[in-house]
Amino acid sequence: MEKKNNQERQQLYTDKYFEKGHLLLKIRQFLISIVGWLAVIIPILITITSFWASFDNRIPHIWSYHEGIYEIKFIGILLIFLWIMTTIFSISMTLIQNRKRDRVVEQWPTFNPINQKKRKQTIDNFIDQRFGNQEFRENVKTYDVQPEQNLDTHQIQKLYAQNNLDEINKE
Repeated sequence: MEKKNNQERQQLYTDKYFEKGHLLLKIRQFLISIVGWLAVIIPILITITSFWASFDNRIPHIWSYHEGIYEIKFIGILLIFLWIMTTIFSISMTLIQNRKRDRVVEQWPTFNPINQKKRKQTIDNFIDQRFGNQEFRENVKTYDVQPEQNLDTHQIQKLYAQNNLDEINKE
């Protein structure tokens, strides 16, 4: 039992940043992250300030190219249009899925629960015959499957059909 607990507690990864020491690594990674955030924030601030300055003369003009202002307006309109389309799609898909769930999923089960138990028992017996009992399969460390033990295509469906448990083909 103690061995099992040790395996559960085993750390599967290491990161020198969170270990004691490695001060230069921590400083270097901190500086790199600050530079990365500045590379994201500064262009956004410049763009917002420049766009705002085109409407308010009190704001300093970092750049005032008319093409740039036009592009920002175009992207803004495009993003608003895409947000509206995404909202319409999300709401309509939610309504469709809720309606489908109410009509199909929450009705009586779409499978025969009695046959489902028989199917489980049939497949359990088949697997026990083919690969050994469940206790053996769960406790063995390695198991080599012999070529004759491989499952044929549609073998499970054929097994269900032999036992009259094939609900799909019944009409």
